[in-house]
Amino acid sequence: MGASRDPLEAVLVAVPIIVLACGAAGALMRRLGQTAVVGEILVGIVLGPSLLGWLWPAGSRWLLPGEVLPYLGVLGNLGLLIFMFLVGLELDVGLLRGRGRAVLAVSQASVWVPLCLGGLLALAMYEDFAPGATARPTFVLFVAVALSVTAFPVLARILADQGLYGTPVGALAMACAAVADVVAWCLLAMVAALAGPNSALGWGIAGMGVLAAAFLAAMWWAVRPLLRRGIERWGGGRAGAGAVVGLCSGLCLAAYATHAMGVHALFGAFVFGAVVPRVKTVEVAAARMREFAVPVLLPLFFVGSGLKTDVGLLGDGTAWLWAAAVLAVAVVGKWGAGTGAALLTGQPVRGAVMVGALMNCRGVTELVVLNVGLELGVIGGEVFTMLVLMALVTTAVTGPTVRALRGRRRGAGLRGVNAVDAQASTGPSINAVNGLPGGGPER
Repeated sequence: MGASRDPLEAVLVAVPIIVLACGAAGALMRRLGQTAVVGEILVGIVLGPSLLGWLWPAGSRWLLPGEVLPYLGVLGNLGLLIFMFLVGLELDVGLLRGRGRAVLAVSQASVWVPLCLGGLLALAMYEDFAPGATARPTFVLFVAVALSVTAFPVLARILADQGLYGTPVGALAMACAAVADVVAWCLLAMVAALAGPNSALGWGIAGMGVLAAAFLAAMWWAVRPLLRRGIERWGGGRAGAGAVVGLCSGLCLAAYATHAMGVHALFGAFVFGAVVPRVKTVEVAAARMREFAVPVLLPLFFVGSGLKTDVGLLGDGTAWLWAAAVLAVAVVGKWGAGTGAALLTGQPVRGAVMVGALMNCRGVTELVVLNVGLELGVIGGEVFTMLVLMALVTTAVTGPTVRALRGRRRGAGLRGVNAVDAQASTGPSINAVNGLPGGGPER
């Protein structure tokens, strides 16, 4: 029955069920002190083969037939791009002045240490879990990259929830996550180049890096002034449909540009948000985009990843032991390296532990990487499920850990955070408008 359904009909049934379920799960997670992402991933796992598909296969096939999943994926990725644009719009580069050494040390340590540990683990996993057509270097590099990722968008959400967005610790964590994710995208492009001759558009890693640098320079030195002049000339104080159309068009074109370079489209959307002038017109238009994209489109991405997760594939005890090893290596490598590097750059102990905990957050970026690996055939369902569960756990523990560290304010470790808590609550004016870090409705 599901195979003969009109895809539009299937989408019209699936979208409201998914959005309502994610809204309810997100509200429950917020009551439990979690970010909504955790609830949205869990909804996907519940609706997928791990639970609904196991208990009621016919109902699962009717609700989410195979032909509807590509459409939900496109809608979810569009919501993800808009969200990354909004995160870029909130980035305050002024908070990073004088922090270059700390950003470089923490970001690189939190990439290369888990990358090396993950590579060693992947070498041990290759014989049992790599798909037959995947070469050993490709599998090892991909798993290593997957363990070195930080979820930049989810980290922004957690910082907002904790009142840390705009504080020194929050700014350091955001900058480190942004730099680390750029490195991760470059490494992921290397995996794609190894997985197939047509990947990365034939430019190779060096060419991709040159193009990415040129893109950043063009966006900052050419596109940014043009946007400012254009908004001053015809934007005024109004924010009609034209402003929304212009922002959506710009972020899509920027995302297309980085996608064509071999860097993920998310990077382009984020950079476009970072260079757009923060004026009233943009603030109100961004708020309108957020009101639809974040609660309606973005959950479709998380649920799509959950639907591909099948806990039943980890049926025996050996697979679960490997899953536990993946989680342990991910936490030790990421959290430990981030904390150690922060301490070496002069951060107070508790603040360094907090930075390490924030860098250990996965979520969105991890799921993007895992979906790329699954589509390329670099990993199979078992490893995909292990890594999704790792992303879920590391994302879930970040919020409570940061909250516990902030609850012990009498020590000297968080003086930098405490001194700017009031500033974080007022933030730039866009916070109160669009509901991103600082105010307004929460995702």
